[in-house]
Amino acid sequence: MSYTELEVGYQGLQQATSNRPGFYVGEGDIDLCDPTEIDSDGSVSSCSGKQVVVGVCAMAKKSQSKPMKEILTRLQEFEYIKIVVFPEEVILKDPVEKWPICDCLISFHSKGFPLEKAVNYSQLRKPYVINNLHTQYDIQDRRKVYSILESEGIEIPRYAVLDRDSPDPKHHELLESEDHVEVNGVTFNKPFVEKPVSAEDHNIYIYYPTSAGGGSQRLFRKIGSRSSVYSPESRVRKTGSFIYEDFMPTDGTDVKVYTVGPDYAHAEARKSPALDGKVERDREGKEIRYPVILSNAEKLISRKVCLAFKQTVCGFDLLRANGKSYVCDVNGFSFVKNSNKYYDDCAKILGNMILRELTPTLHIPWSVPFQLDDPPIVPTTFGKMMELRCVVAVIRHGR
Repeated sequence: MSYTELEVGYQGLQQATSNRPGFYVGEGDIDLCDPTEIDSDGSVSSCSGKQVVVGVCAMAKKSQSKPMKEILTRLQEFEYIKIVVFPEEVILKDPVEKWPICDCLISFHSKGFPLEKAVNYSQLRKPYVINNLHTQYDIQDRRKVYSILESEGIEIPRYAVLDRDSPDPKHHELLESEDHVEVNGVTFNKPFVEKPVSAEDHNIYIYYPTSAGGGSQRLFRKIGSRSSVYSPESRVRKTGSFIYEDFMPTDGTDVKVYTVGPDYAHAEARKSPALDGKVERDREGKEIRYPVILSNAEKLISRKVCLAFKQTVCGFDLLRANGKSYVCDVNGFSFVKNSNKYYDDCAKILGNMILRELTPTLHIPWSVPFQLDDPPIVPTTFGKMMELRCVVAVIRHGR
């Protein structure tokens, strides 16, 4: 069952339960705080008494994206939360002293984003930060990502770093033969993976052995319906610094995991770009993704990744191979596309997290609302069905 089918069921379930209290936000544009409401001292004026001001500091392509709008719309429904989206022009051109003042900061790096200015703003205003800004520098370097994962005892593919920028010749020793390479004394037989050390560079190559026809599969960011192309070139790249790692034999799918805090993880699978490079899409043109149930071990990995990188909202890639789960990439702030269930969960978790942290210091009369768990009803292709959550049995021998 694909996510498209699940979403239809989930939306039907929402409609069926709309007459009972719960967390739901209607459709429509976000009525967010206008930058003109910023007072002369940089603070945000509130229209309805004391509120927690949540600032969103990111490039417009991210802050105005559909998933972000869906989440912010739901966050705005919290009585004591006010959303302020920093205009991109302000982020890029104005000094941080002129940025809006907020109590909580949601900020994350993407292409063109001045991360150093965001760090300076955080040090100046000292807001409650959802995603740690300093570790976002580490996420941009695959070498540091793997080092952090190793230090946390998280399984990663066997790898070696070829650092051509290092003055030490021992860090860029490369011996290449027809079916293997030796990197700083570590041998990798084909198939193996070659990744640029910069996480911003998505040109990842997979090299095949001669027994499989040789050549290489060249992965890149999706362009239309393609995510990779085959090349007859079998030689590794001779310029730049790279990570070389074992190719992990999965079942042809990649698992994407999205955390919202250490105790929540949403997972879905997609066709691996290493197969044939063709992106599978549904009738609406959206990439087909499938729901994934994480094992207990994978849930623990998710928790470790979230805490190790200090990223409340965080995406990472899992490879299921050889009976184990390996983390091969950490993407930082990432959110699910086209999942109302995820948008609801994400906003609810973030909203309660923010209010729990800040309302006591701001003297706002808020307490965590008591709500019974939603009934365990799940959408399926056959309609809505009750889900068996657990079986509890008490067995005793008696007379």
